[in-house]
Amino acid sequence: MRIYNTLTKQKEEFVPRENKKVKMFVCGPTVYDYIHIGNARTFVFFDVVAKYLRHSGYQVQYIQNITDIDDKIITRAKEINEDPLVFAKKYEEIFLEDMKALKVTAVTDYDQYARATDHIDEVVAQVKKLIEKGHAYLIEGDGYYFDLSTFPDYGKLSGRTVEMAEDAVSRVDENPDKRNRGDFTLWKFFKEGEPFWETKLGKGRPGWHIEDTAITEKYFGPQYDLHGAGQDLIFPHHEAEIAQQESASGLKPFVKYWMHNGFLVNKKKKMSKSLGNFMSLNEALKTYSPETLRFYFLSAHYRSPLDFSEEILKQSEAAVMRINEFRNKLRQFKGKDLSDQENSKEAKEAYRKIIGAMDDDFNTPEAIGIFFELIRQTNPKIETKQVAMAELIKILNFFNLLGIVPEPITYPAEIQELIDQREKIRESKDFTAADQLRSQIESLGYQIDDTIYGPLIKKRT
Repeated sequence: MRIYNTLTKQKEEFVPRENKKVKMFVCGPTVYDYIHIGNARTFVFFDVVAKYLRHSGYQVQYIQNITDIDDKIITRAKEINEDPLVFAKKYEEIFLEDMKALKVTAVTDYDQYARATDHIDEVVAQVKKLIEKGHAYLIEGDGYYFDLSTFPDYGKLSGRTVEMAEDAVSRVDENPDKRNRGDFTLWKFFKEGEPFWETKLGKGRPGWHIEDTAITEKYFGPQYDLHGAGQDLIFPHHEAEIAQQESASGLKPFVKYWMHNGFLVNKKKKMSKSLGNFMSLNEALKTYSPETLRFYFLSAHYRSPLDFSEEILKQSEAAVMRINEFRNKLRQFKGKDLSDQENSKEAKEAYRKIIGAMDDDFNTPEAIGIFFELIRQTNPKIETKQVAMAELIKILNFFNLLGIVPEPITYPAEIQELIDQREKIRESKDFTAADQLRSQIESLGYQIDDTIYGPLIKKRT
């Protein structure tokens, strides 16, 4: 297995620090609003990473944090005159419900979602260690800051410097008394009306960056295997994490493999709450099935930008329906030995290629393409009962692991017969006859949209 490591800017063989045990952390949400579907792409992809690693025989401990205390939470809560911690808890619950609905389940009971507010003691301990080692300093009335002049390696992940801190994706802590432009807060002193904790650092709350390293040090130790997130967090957030943990422990590298997925783009701009060009996941789940959304997120390579459009989502919906149709046909022969030697060889080769694609930096679009080519080749053989059931079910189960195989959906027999007839006619390029069948199907209360994955058929409401 080879993955692209943002730290080294190249694909590397995946070799965990401890044999087949993988310690994996992904940056979770700041719970001040509904997450948008760009955020959801990140969580779906790393859900697939964890599940595939387990499928490949690795023991994965997967932790994701939840930022439930932050400037954004406090500001938004004040606007509606609500307690920030109560406000954050409400959106945390919505987030967890949406993750469950989206089949993001790789963070299990053995693993965990780790709240910042549950790890105040760990944050304080790490800040104290940084102070003792000379990496942090006090600004009276404000808090403790990390001194970037004490960490020469700052920028090794992103290739950027402290002078590049002012951009749209950075949360930069401003104070005219900072020693260096990019210095960031480790511990913020109490301000009237804000949540706080009484600690040996004084009354206050954690900075944004410190919660992640405090959490991972508690559960993983000072070094671990894999850290994932969206590419917008590379700088300054992940640079800050590296600076904190490597300064606190004196050990390098903090994380062996860094993985970052690309943006979801809406009309060529990154989708974000600040730009107001986003659809929330909560809203999207009211329109599209979880399988459709997961297929959509996995239809492009994770490091590439993914266009947000109704057309692509419609194609994803049709693709999921095609998978459903394929599974329904296989279910007709469940428990029957229909293995055909030639078809068996074909299916085994497809599975080998699918695993090869996944082992090559989690190339989900290539794996999906191989699967759909196999569906195209196999569908006629299902009708003649010349199918390799065991191999095809194995492949179908693999894509169920990715979360893109839907629950069985069936149409009335009359409609299904017309759909099948129309597809055969379309393959023979008799489009006039196909249009006549379309009209007949639509007259029975169904709508048809033809896509690259086949027809998308919905009952009219």
